[in-house]
Amino acid sequence: MQGLFFEGDTGVRSAIRLFVVLIGFWTAWRAGRAAAESWSNYPLVIAYTVLLAGAMQFLHHALFDGPVLSLFYYVIDLVLLLIFSTAGYRYRRTNQMVNNYYWLYEKTSPFSWKAKH
Repeated sequence: MQGLFFEGDTGVRSAIRLFVVLIGFWTAWRAGRAAAESWSNYPLVIAYTVLLAGAMQFLHHALFDGPVLSLFYYVIDLVLLLIFSTAGYRYRRTNQMVNNYYWLYEKTSPFSWKAKH
């Protein structure tokens, strides 16, 4: 995420920066899971992630004096957060499908299922 490693960072500043990044990833994971738990479609995950990327852009500016509006860093934040929100969505949706429809589906990985034969 935006300028995570700078040469001039002190230990405390780097720790805070890492904490903010981890909070962002965790929030994206939880947003994906929330969309899956309400049986919403995937476009809602994208909408949540777009908003979260904007919030992360603001945090980078407010806490670390990053650029206010930077399309480059916003896209990087968006892509990384979308990976985590998609993983959270697929993980929860897979568990829903194999637990709620156990007679129809079986788990093939933590993120996918297949029909039973």
